[in-house]
Amino acid sequence: MNLDSINDWVRTQYTSQVSPELDGKEVTLFGWVQEVRDLGGLRFIIMQDREGTVQITIPKKRVTPEVLAKSDLLQKRFSFGLKGTVKKTNMTKRGVEVVPTAIKVFNTATEQLPIDITGKTPANIEVRLDARPLDLTLESSLSTFKIQHTALQAIRSFLFDKGFMEAHSPRIIASATEGGAELFCIDYFGQKAYLAQSPQLYKEELTLSFEKVFEVGPFFRAEESHTRRHLSEFTSVDVEMAFTDADGVMALLEQVIHHTFGVVNETCQAELALLGHNLKVPELPFKRLTYSQVLDDLKVQGAEIPWGEDISTDAFRILGKIYPYFYFVTDWPTHAKAFYIKPQDDNPQVSESFDLMYGYIELTSGGTRICNKLQLIERLKEKGLNPDSFKMHLQTFDYGMPPHAGWAIGLERLTMILTGIQNIREATLYPRDRVRLTP
Repeated sequence: MNLDSINDWVRTQYTSQVSPELDGKEVTLFGWVQEVRDLGGLRFIIMQDREGTVQITIPKKRVTPEVLAKSDLLQKRFSFGLKGTVKKTNMTKRGVEVVPTAIKVFNTATEQLPIDITGKTPANIEVRLDARPLDLTLESSLSTFKIQHTALQAIRSFLFDKGFMEAHSPRIIASATEGGAELFCIDYFGQKAYLAQSPQLYKEELTLSFEKVFEVGPFFRAEESHTRRHLSEFTSVDVEMAFTDADGVMALLEQVIHHTFGVVNETCQAELALLGHNLKVPELPFKRLTYSQVLDDLKVQGAEIPWGEDISTDAFRILGKIYPYFYFVTDWPTHAKAFYIKPQDDNPQVSESFDLMYGYIELTSGGTRICNKLQLIERLKEKGLNPDSFKMHLQTFDYGMPPHAGWAIGLERLTMILTGIQNIREATLYPRDRVRLTP
């Protein structure tokens, strides 16, 4: 088949912009074939682009022989362009169709597609991920990532308006950011290096200059967990702010969440409806529970956890039934948090830290950071870490490190909450976890 070039064709509308108000107007559209139906003298082609679909109606006896011949070639997922006339009709849901005057076929597709691109016949998640580029053309997938895009745009614009500067820190680092074993080790020109777990140390250092800084980017954790909410590569939205503490950045965080939900609810109604999700904008302020209060709540429910121990997923599921919305868990035991989290001055066994939960899902972790060099060295030792491995970071504290605090949001988990989907891999373009390295 001789495929046509795009030449001087210029798109005039996306499919979603083709409306009955354009009746009689000429349009130029680009997209893919979602369905083809032949009914005697009529052929119907559903064209899909990133914004939706529109019906192309071909009256076989009224279009030119060239248009009819080109339409004979079209099959599912062929990419094509068309010029045509918009017609009002009561025969389609949207009350509109396009009758083509010219068709260009750009590329073909296999006859045996691995998944049903109409979404009428669902496929399991593994089959979908194996054919991820095709899966992302499903209207449900497109809706998910439009919502994610809108959420990230809302977060960025909110932080810009609050005076934050966006930064981009290294992903190849010499020492573990968080400590622990969840690290991917790499050979860096003969030296041992790691893929960054977070931008934590860099964003702290940047408070010396930027004062208010945030970063959006991919980070890596060698998670052994294989659950519906864990990834080995994830996108983090990190914030760090000088001259404040945990309370200050908690207030900022709930404002960011409230704003983001409001923007998504206002601008993504079509996508939310397609996903069947009723998004509610949370009320402010979010409930605040201390770690000790949470243990008391769980004890009442028959789940007793000794003070100082971590709270398991099963325990959080219980808690999520009591508080099925956003809530903070504050004042965690110091030993349970990273070395850079500040202990409370009057009770060093408790830290100035918080997690933002949504039901049983941890969305955000944050807190006040240690800004005293000697105290930070002691905390490194308490966590079994060698201060010499952090000497480049520690020297920053000789340059007038301000008091500072911050947090990090997992973008994929936020997307789960915004869309109502239950598997984090559906909120990730090309997920990486313990068992998946492709596509």
